Amino acid sequence: MATAIKPIGHQDRLTVVDHLDELRSRLIVCVIVLAVAFGICFWQNGALLDTLNKPLKESTPSVHHVQGNGRLAQAANAELVVQRGLTATASGFAALAGASNLTAAQRRELTADAAAVAAAARALPKTTPSRVPITTGVGEPFTVTLTVAAYFALLFSLPLLLYQAYAFVLPAFSPRERQVALPLMLMVPFLFLGGVAFGYFLVLPPAISFLQNFNNTNFDVLIQARDYYRFSIMVLLAMGLIFQLPVGLLALDVAGIVNARMLRAVWRYAVVAIAIVAALLPGVDPVTTTIEMVPLLLLYGLSILLLEIADRRRGNRGETAAFGPHDGDETEGT
Repeated sequence: MATAIKPIGHQDRLTVVDHLDELRSRLIVCVIVLAVAFGICFWQNGALLDTLNKPLKESTPSVHHVQGNGRLAQAANAELVVQRGLTATASGFAALAGASNLTAAQRRELTADAAAVAAAARALPKTTPSRVPITTGVGEPFTVTLTVAAYFALLFSLPLLLYQAYAFVLPAFSPRERQVALPLMLMVPFLFLGGVAFGYFLVLPPAISFLQNFNNTNFDVLIQARDYYRFSIMVLLAMGLIFQLPVGLLALDVAGIVNARMLRAVWRYAVVAIAIVAALLPGVDPVTTTIEMVPLLLLYGLSILLLEIADRRRGNRGETAAFGPHDGDETEGT
């Protein structure tokens, strides 16, 4: 399985059987990495579920807006009113028990009443309970936990999986082509993680808050765990993938299909295309769509800048494309 650890050189010559053996070895490594990551994620599934639940908890309506929280939220807010009333009643009983004109029996009775009322007040919530997903099936808590652990395992394993894919196709690249392919491959995991972070911190909270609190006076707002986690994970994966826009455009630029001048010329059409892509991403509400458009527009502008730099460097080298016709020329100046 040494081939799965060290990439094969461009000058090495392998038979079809050797290539299949290398592919098998790298697939085994990928499966082992995924299995280990899945085991760790399943072990820490509570922390992962809490992480995904945080945007939902932050969408819990405030107690000061009872009229807009739906019947379930109004019932929770009513419990807060009762809790405060019981606390005040317990304080009143305690004050009466300290009066000097009471008999010992009356004082003991008031003290006991104050303690009972105070215990009842402590049993009620002091704040509006945070929203958490619900389950409706017998095995849903287990299956949903497995699904969330699997998605996080794939996310955490992505850098190693990409390395295995890169190392497998590396022998087909000449030394000059590797100089172009390696930076692109290194950008992929960082851009993906950046997209996931953007989706988690800037897209999910306002999207979930808007969707969960929209027209909620007419609904008892509950959310099923399977649907909520699927929506959250799809948003994160979609944001991670669309953050690959610079890599894709750089690859097209290297292939000679597009360039920076072309991207600047069609920017109006690009804005329309980005709006359509954002509308097709998870979350059909205008808040989510607008927030998802912002990074796409920024990434499009960043791509133009990167392509200008790449085109300028190739112009300085006198090349018409990054994949030049002389693959063996390794001494060309930069």
